Amino acid sequence: MNLYAVIMAGGVGSRFWPRSKERKPKQLLRIFGENTMIQDTVNRLDGLVKNENIYVITNKIQKMRVVEQLPQIPQENIIDEPFGKNTAACIGLASILIKQRDPEAVTLILPSDHLIKDDDAFRKCLSTGADFAYKNKGLVTIGIKPTRPETGYGYIQFDEKEVSPDIYKVLTFAEKPNLSTAKRFIESGDFLWNAGIFVWRVDTILEEIKTYLPDLYEGLLEIEKAIGSNDFAKQLTYVYGQLKSISIDYGVMEKSKNVYLTKAEFYWNDVGSWEAVYEISEKDEDGNVLIGDIFSEYSYNSYVFSPKKFTALIGAENLIVINTKDALLVCSRDKAQNVRDVVDYLKMNKRSELL
Repeated sequence: MNLYAVIMAGGVGSRFWPRSKERKPKQLLRIFGENTMIQDTVNRLDGLVKNENIYVITNKIQKMRVVEQLPQIPQENIIDEPFGKNTAACIGLASILIKQRDPEAVTLILPSDHLIKDDDAFRKCLSTGADFAYKNKGLVTIGIKPTRPETGYGYIQFDEKEVSPDIYKVLTFAEKPNLSTAKRFIESGDFLWNAGIFVWRVDTILEEIKTYLPDLYEGLLEIEKAIGSNDFAKQLTYVYGQLKSISIDYGVMEKSKNVYLTKAEFYWNDVGSWEAVYEISEKDEDGNVLIGDIFSEYSYNSYVFSPKKFTALIGAENLIVINTKDALLVCSRDKAQNVRDVVDYLKMNKRSELL
């Protein structure tokens, strides 16, 4: 069994504006520690997947920064999609490229911008899923034990009877619920958070795409014919322009009867907003997270990032303050999800210098 990894790294991280921009989005930022999030994602695979077996799917705008940040990954393994077409196309493209090297390869599909602690437990979990996926040709996803009735995550319902050691049959997927439904999920005990991490053989996922997304499959076949030729980039752009934008969850996982999960025994957070960063970060005695040259007085439970400018906070509570060289965000912590509205506004008004 040969393991490969596919890291999806084409997002723009709009809820992390103004630090996250199109050319340097969330996954390319240092938010925790000395490494960027994508560097941590790759480092986490050390000892499990060889560097030459790691593929990164990004876009043209971000590709060179990805190359700069991941010098250990062969440059030909860093693929730029001509258009963003959601995760099904991204995964399909990576699968046909890896299939050329190893038709029975097992691939680990990973987001590039999640926070995971306990790397050993993470690798053990993926190895469990990979072993089952290779032998049984199943689609394996990772379930996270909920710690609260979260409305921002998808959920997975599973049969509590093991089909193999640490492997369970998936019954249903549930989209992001309202609060009362999330509470009901938690109380039932048979729902886990959907981490968006998948494990499968390339031949298995391509067969599932053929069944449930036949138009995408036909497009992938056209791209596959051009692999290694001088027309590959042209053909990729032509076919991608015609593909439907759809997630692998909606397009395949929610329809297939061949889906299993293994439970995560590691800490996981998708770091979906500045509020999530605040919650995870170490705080001072006033409940503040202060990064940069900052004066704080009578201020509590706030996250302030201002490494380039002196910033004073007086009598403030429950704020997110992100101060960069060209923009300032001041946001109530409970409205952190609405930061993406700023990005929509800037796009609408063609303020590209701030994007």
